[in-house]
Amino acid sequence: MTDLDLLHFEQLKKDVQAQYLKEYTPSYDEISKWKGIDIIYFQEDLRKKAKGNISEKSFYTYFKSSPVLKLPRIDMLNLLSIYAGYDSWYDFKKNHLFAGELLSDDKDLSDDDAKELEKTISTALNLPKTEDEAKKLEFSSQENIDLQKNNTENQLIEKKQALSESPKAEEIKPSKKNYQKTAWIATASVFVILLGLLGFKDEIFQKTYVYCFTDADRNLNVQRDIEIKVIKENESPILYRIKPGECFIYPTKDKTLKMLISSTVYEDLEVNRNLENAPEKETIELKPDDYKMALYYFSIKDINGENSEQLIKQKRKQLENLISNTATITQVYDSDIYGLETLDKQDYITLVTTPTTSLKNLNVIEMKKDKGKIVSIKFKISNHENNK
Repeated sequence: MTDLDLLHFEQLKKDVQAQYLKEYTPSYDEISKWKGIDIIYFQEDLRKKAKGNISEKSFYTYFKSSPVLKLPRIDMLNLLSIYAGYDSWYDFKKNHLFAGELLSDDKDLSDDDAKELEKTISTALNLPKTEDEAKKLEFSSQENIDLQKNNTENQLIEKKQALSESPKAEEIKPSKKNYQKTAWIATASVFVILLGLLGFKDEIFQKTYVYCFTDADRNLNVQRDIEIKVIKENESPILYRIKPGECFIYPTKDKTLKMLISSTVYEDLEVNRNLENAPEKETIELKPDDYKMALYYFSIKDINGENSEQLIKQKRKQLENLISNTATITQVYDSDIYGLETLDKQDYITLVTTPTTSLKNLNVIEMKKDKGKIVSIKFKISNHENNK
């Protein structure tokens, strides 16, 4: 990547902005100021014209700041170039050359680079021996010379008395050595056993508990994602996410368990268990929350067909009645640059009553109600690169 590539990308963003403004009128002309529903409409147009998609995270990473310091992946560059009316990223750059810029697909080394690489390799192959290696060679040569000498004049002749010792000494030494060896083996064995107990104490003393979940009205397994927060004294809560139809498996050596259970369409539930006499497997009933279920249904329901306008009006009216005029509504983004965005009631209703493919990925994270009205909504629209 070169600095020229970054400059080309800034040109491409302007072309993408111009292409979108030909048919649409966003809240701001400048693409860096787009957010919320403007981004959703842009994603929809990108899927329609370029047969691909970029996530909200990528949009906020590459379009919210200018100039960018990092170039997107080549597939995203090609996708945006096609949307702007070019065959590819290379074709876009070819049509926007700067003065003196040479554009080439040839990735081979130049003659000068090849000569420089050859020179470096030749130098490495003829490196001089280090000082330590020279000393080793000198010492080895001297040692070989000394070994070749066969000086028999200084050899000592052992006496027969040195070869023979008393029988009592021979008997005492082996028995003493055997005793020390046995004692060492016994000590090492005890140490290994203690170490094993310390290493596997959790597996030895802990028990595994299984909790499954059913719909209290239908007596069927819950087919929604479930979030479970395990609360421990003097510790931060531990969050677990359970997929639809699965059970919560929790190994622990604790004597008590406190869980906060929540889901998009069920009432929140707090569960406390004394594990000293609790069963190892249990089924917990979750009661459907009418407000959560209605909000979830109205948010994701597709509106298509001949009576779509009438259905949209009906849907808007139902949401108007469910949501408080002072409700706090927050959209969560997968972005390090832009994480949260606050919407008012009308913006949210417009968002969820506009037929777009993005609504299929809408997920209500949290909802609170008070006095028969929804007073708080936190939601997220999941998205993936190159979703077609």
